[in-house]
Amino acid sequence: MSVKTILIVDDSFSLRQTISLALKGAGYAVEEAIDGRDALNKLDGRKFNLIISDLNMPNLDGLSLVRELKQNPHYKFTPVIMLTTESGDVHKQAGKAIGVRAWVHKPFLPPVLLEAVAKLVLP
Repeated sequence: MSVKTILIVDDSFSLRQTISLALKGAGYAVEEAIDGRDALNKLDGRKFNLIISDLNMPNLDGLSLVRELKQNPHYKFTPVIMLTTESGDVHKQAGKAIGVRAWVHKPFLPPVLLEAVAKLVLP
């Protein structure tokens, strides 16, 4: 069984660290990006099994990131979990329309995030 790699995209260092520790503890490999623009630079053909992205970030927000990565044939089918403090349906509907597969609300408990990850990262 090969290790699954997850890209975490969030402008908060402490949040990236929290997510990274939870994922690494569950056996995943982790790459980090500080915003959507940084994430696009890391999407250079390497295999990512999942992307976890914040919604509100400087330079390129989460929905814009998803719109751009879904244009790339390497990442068109890569599942995305959106992390957000936003609870409005407007963002959820927009995200669902462009391919966001799950929403996790901040603050979150690591087991809740890991459960969502496990549903989207196939063995």
